[in-house]
Amino acid sequence: MSNALKQYKLWLESSAVDMDTKNELLTIEHDEDEINERFYQDLSFGTAGLRGIIGAGTNRMNIYTVRRATQGLAMVIRESGKEAMERGVAIAYDSRLYSDSFAMEAAKVLAANGIKSYLFESLRPTPELSFTIRHLNCISGIIITASHNPAKYNGYKVYWEDGAQMPPQHADKVLKYIKATDIFTGVKVMDSVEANNSGLINIIGKEVDEAYLKNVQAQSINPDLVKQAGDKLKIVYTPFHGAGNKLVRKILSTLGVSNVYVVREQEDPDPAFSTVKSPNPEDPDGFVYAIKLAKETDAPLIIGTDPDGDRMGLMVRNNDGEYVTLSGNQVGVLLINYILSQKQEKGLLPKDPIVVKTIVTTEMAAKVCEKYGVSITNVLTGFKYIGEIIKNLEEKNEENRFIFGYEESYGYLCGTYARDKDAVVASMLTAEMAAWYALRGMTLYDGMQELFKEFGYYREIQKAIALEGIAGIQKIQEIVDYLRNKAPESFGDAKVVAVRDYKKSIRTDKLTGKTEPLTLPVSDVLYFELSDDTYFVVRPSGTEPKIKFYLFAKGKTQKEADKAIDTLSENVFALLNTLL
Repeated sequence: MSNALKQYKLWLESSAVDMDTKNELLTIEHDEDEINERFYQDLSFGTAGLRGIIGAGTNRMNIYTVRRATQGLAMVIRESGKEAMERGVAIAYDSRLYSDSFAMEAAKVLAANGIKSYLFESLRPTPELSFTIRHLNCISGIIITASHNPAKYNGYKVYWEDGAQMPPQHADKVLKYIKATDIFTGVKVMDSVEANNSGLINIIGKEVDEAYLKNVQAQSINPDLVKQAGDKLKIVYTPFHGAGNKLVRKILSTLGVSNVYVVREQEDPDPAFSTVKSPNPEDPDGFVYAIKLAKETDAPLIIGTDPDGDRMGLMVRNNDGEYVTLSGNQVGVLLINYILSQKQEKGLLPKDPIVVKTIVTTEMAAKVCEKYGVSITNVLTGFKYIGEIIKNLEEKNEENRFIFGYEESYGYLCGTYARDKDAVVASMLTAEMAAWYALRGMTLYDGMQELFKEFGYYREIQKAIALEGIAGIQKIQEIVDYLRNKAPESFGDAKVVAVRDYKKSIRTDKLTGKTEPLTLPVSDVLYFELSDDTYFVVRPSGTEPKIKFYLFAKGKTQKEADKAIDTLSENVFALLNTLL
């Protein structure tokens, strides 16, 4: 009998498993493949926590896997002492299926371990959770979310006392305790009524919202621009059925934006995300209702935020009257240029200011920073690394040097009040920036074209290949191993000049054979530098069953840049197709 089947039978026979879960498992009793998918492994716990398909099984998101993960976290907090237990854990959740239930289950496990929790009364954005940890001096934080994944997913993200995602050394300890804990007999759970009465579960809400929004508003640079723009500034907003709705609208109202049109079909929380294939602001297909409303209201700008309110995507009206997507790279460049230009003009730039971006984010950002004498720091993919830079600056009392951090996947942060990407502050600054351009008779589309003319035409393509299940995981690893060990010497006419292998922490010059160390942390990432000044990056996703490719090119003209990226794309994906 396979281990998966043994686990399946254990769940069916355990008195600790509720009848709804058992009935779900009985529907697959003759489906060996499905049993194997659900039980062949435990849902993996990394520095981002858990993320998986909702359902019964050890490799699924359910109350039992959530409880077990929380027990592991509780053990680490208890190990830290009574003060850490008293400081407690902030807990938030988004609009996904069972998010509120999973949040309460986490609070009940913490309570049973003698640890306080501060549980939000209703759904809240991820960046507010990050803020709340430091605002309430908590030792840790949990948010139940699967970000922009499809509706069948949910997740469990863990943060530490600095407000950033849990650092590896603590995550490793949590994982150690999880592995040592029986999913049924090893987990402590307190009744919710008892926990509330004992003061171990504390409900929080509006007072924290007010403190959070005050900090967001403090990042505004030119609030008067919005008033001056008046009716020239019209914005359509969609929260994609998620947690950004109330706070994004509140901050835009506070800023003075009077013409905000909300997509009613996508306004209310909906765990099925019934109006979109995927609630991802990177996907233009999700903006169908928003485009319709923008045309009706003559709004040149559409803002969309993902279910947990940490990512923001934009669509803008071009000169032909069509609505087109601005990539995460482009939005970041626009925001950097706006923020730096205005802070410089007002004399608000600190000494030695820095902008932080990930290695898979456009180098156009560095060119913009160079114009304003601002240094740029590159980190690995994942906003936790940007949070780490802020923490290091704070420890030296230099956090004011941090101006802006962003990653190409629509994540932005201005200010140090939070340690994760924040669609609320990004929406506010985007509205302010749009007013700045509107007063010049320009849209954000015009603004991007202006930057291209000044700094050169940069093109980026990001493609994620989804490969689910056991076979998918194996295929992803096969592709990465091939590219690491057997990659061709050239892609089309472009030779591979160098390869940066962040797993081995080595950059190899393919022309000379010389190697040099890489200083960033170890990560399963490959970075190919090509002879025609194009480059591409490959990495397995840390949160989804996907392998991601990032392609980069530039040119003196739009046509030149388009040709370069198209050639690179054709050559890279021709190889990929042979590996799939």
